[in-house]
Amino acid sequence: MTTASPVTADPDVEEDLTPDEVTLTDTPWVTVVWNDPVNLMSYVTYVFQKYFGYSKKKAEKLMLEVHEDGRSVVSNGSREEMERDVQAMHEYGLWATLSKSE
Repeated sequence: MTTASPVTADPDVEEDLTPDEVTLTDTPWVTVVWNDPVNLMSYVTYVFQKYFGYSKKKAEKLMLEVHEDGRSVVSNGSREEMERDVQAMHEYGLWATLSKSE
């Protein structure tokens, strides 16, 4: 956090953004892929490799999280990037949502 020097600081001028707004814009988002009864594990692995460019080992690890835990965080970034990733997962036929990273 930066502070203004006492010479240039004006106590009558309010900041444009509240701390909550600053935090909100800096909070990364995640794409979550959910388990479903339709897609084969090999297909989910393929999608993670094809779309995200993950190695087979990483794609299989994420696919197993989806299969065994019911969900897996497969990417993180800005809200706009995660909206794009969720849309892509839907286009591949996977169930996906976005949420704020914790």
